[in-house]
Formats: sequence, C-alpha cells, structure tokens
Amino acid sequence: MTRPFIRILTAALTGLMLALPAHAFDTRATSAFILDLTTGTVLLNKNADVPLPPASMSKLMTLYMTFEALRDDRLRLDTKLPVSQHAMSYGGSTMFLDTTDRVRVEDLLRGIIVLSGNDACAVIAEALSPDGTEAGFARLMTQRAQQMGMTNSTFANSNGWPAAGHRMSMRDLALLATHLINDYPQFYPLFAEREYAFDGRAPQNVHNRNPLLGLGIGADGLKTGHTTEAGYGLVGSAKQGDRRVVFVLSGLDSARTRAEESEAIVNWAFRQFVQRPVAKANTVIADAEVWMGREATVGLVPAEDVTALLPVLAGDSVAAEVVYQGPIAAPITKGQVLAQLILHPEGLDETSVPLVADRDIPRGGFLTRMTTAARSLINRLNQGPEAAS
Repeated sequence: MTRPFIRILTAALTGLMLALPAHAFDTRATSAFILDLTTGTVLLNKNADVPLPPASMSKLMTLYMTFEALRDDRLRLDTKLPVSQHAMSYGGSTMFLDTTDRVRVEDLLRGIIVLSGNDACAVIAEALSPDGTEAGFARLMTQRAQQMGMTNSTFANSNGWPAAGHRMSMRDLALLATHLINDYPQFYPLFAEREYAFDGRAPQNVHNRNPLLGLGIGADGLKTGHTTEAGYGLVGSAKQGDRRVVFVLSGLDSARTRAEESEAIVNWAFRQFVQRPVAKANTVIADAEVWMGREATVGLVPAEDVTALLPVLAGDSVAAEVVYQGPIAAPITKGQVLAQLILHPEGLDETSVPLVADRDIPRGGFLTRMTTAARSLINRLNQGPEAAS
C-alpha cells in the first residue's frame, strides 16, 4: 500500500472568495475576549490568556460550584447556612450578614449575583469546603477550574478579594460563562435580575451593577468586578435572535467606561457579523481517493448543515479547504469521518468541520487488488530507482 499523505483541496463554497475583513474592535480594556457562542467563533482576543486579578468576576466560579452542589443534592435551595465570624468580617460589597443569621442558599445566590456579596460567597464556601474553611474551598475551586480547562486560573478565596495568586484569564472567564449558560439553564435567569432586597437590609444596596441589563439589547448576564488592582471589568452575555455573544473585559478605568465599552461591544458583535449558510448537509464538497476499493473515489459531505459567522461585508462567501490523509483504505462506511473542512473567514480564526463518507465503499476483489498493485509499481518505477527500492 502506498504511504498515506495529507491532501489539501480548495473547496468552493457559496460563491467567489471575495470576503472582506471586519473592522476589529479597538477596545480600551487592557484585556478582552469576545466569543460568538452560537458558532464558537472568537471575535476578539486581546491579552486573553494572561492571568490577571479578576475581582468579583471570580464569584462566577463559586456560583458554578454551588450549582453543581444543587444538582448533586449536596445542597438545596431552601438549605439554611450559618454565617461565621470570618464571613461577616468581609467588607466591600456585602449582604450585611451577621453571625446570628442562618441564610437560605437561594437568598445567598441572589446575594452573590445581584448584590455581589463577599460575605455570601464565604458562607457557601465554608459550607462546601472539605475542612470548613474558605481557603479549603479556594483549593477546590482551583482543582475544578483545571478540570474544566481553565488552565490560567488559581484561587485564593471565594469572592475575588485582593490576594496574592488569585488570578484568572479572560478566556477562562468566557469559558466559565459558557458553562454557566449551557450547563445550568434553570439557574441562568438569576443573572438577569436587576434588584434584590434581602430582608430589608441596606435599601440603597439592592441594584445589580451590570450596566447592560434593561437596555433592550438582549443582555442577560453575568457579573461585574472592580478592585483598585484589577480596574473595572465585566463578564457579559447577550442574545439577539438565534445568536448569543459572551464577552469579558478587564482593566477599565471607571464604571462609566465599563458601561460604554460593554454596550459598544454588544452592538459591534451583532451588527458587524452575520451567521450564513456555507454548505448543506450531505452535499459533496470534494472527492477523496480510495485505496483497494471497488470505486476509485468517495464523496466527502458534511453530516449537518454548515454555517459560518462572517463579516457583514463578506457577502455569502468564505475561503475553505478540505484536508484528509489519503488515499483512504477500503472498506469505507457511509457516515465515517474521513476529512476536515477548514473554513477561513477573513479576519477571524479558522474553524474546522468534519466531513464524512457519502456512501459505502467495499474492498475490491482480486482484480482490483492486482490492478492497484500494478499501478503502484508503475508509479514507483516512474519515480526512479530510489522509489522502487
């Protein structure tokens, strides 16, 4: 059998390859990441893999682990948790809890999401920690983050209080937001709540700090953050039509700048890009050579309709190529993954879509094997003595 090699074929998808790049968003954030969640397309990456102080945005990890505990029945929404002296001692954004309280998990969740309660995070952390301490829970947070692929995240506490080594990257925060949205849709609506008054305490402290909620642009989450070290940041998400965008910003100089920048990002992401079909399911994109089969080629088709996020000015075209290792040995089964369709939208990261066999190709009989072997020998002889040796 001849040695397989990588074949690259140019695929003409929906017209001419005359796509124009979208204008990049010139963010004032020191670090940013924008993801079209519907297609998995990265729209902007600015220092997104640099571990930075995440401030209260790291509360999202505490929330995720709380949702896991609720899923596993380790906690219930009506479970009442005690407040330790340590939890009560937190300043900054709080629910104004004290050691005489026993607070329902549901109230603590709203206290974290809407009020950004540092004390509420500590209460849950101590309840879920193996040793009953917030530090113990922070170690669990780091381990769980690594398991989820957040390789640039380490935690020293449950709430983002400034501490040495407490770091997250913007890409990690976007991944975490994606998990919250996809894994726990039953809890995600909490992130869109604009007010929460706990037990009548601090009536001036009832508003969600997310500046995008209520603007009518589809924003429904997730978490703001601010410390002197981190600056102003936001993990945000918005849905318009069938598309959802997740974005993370950090290092802005004021709450006003954060609000302006976040709204501009949402508008840019939805107005400058559009999701368009580029290939229909079961439509042959290319033919791959077959080795020792009853047929010489097999059609390569996508198993599902393929869409791509393209700049508005790109029209309906996208550059693409088909990559496979061939010739492909028979037998081949219909639906077997044989190749990858690599899409190259202008100004965006490439995306890969699997291509499958459009039909069964049985192994050839004796005559096929003899003919293929003879053809291979002739090819080697034509290539010279070294190829035939």
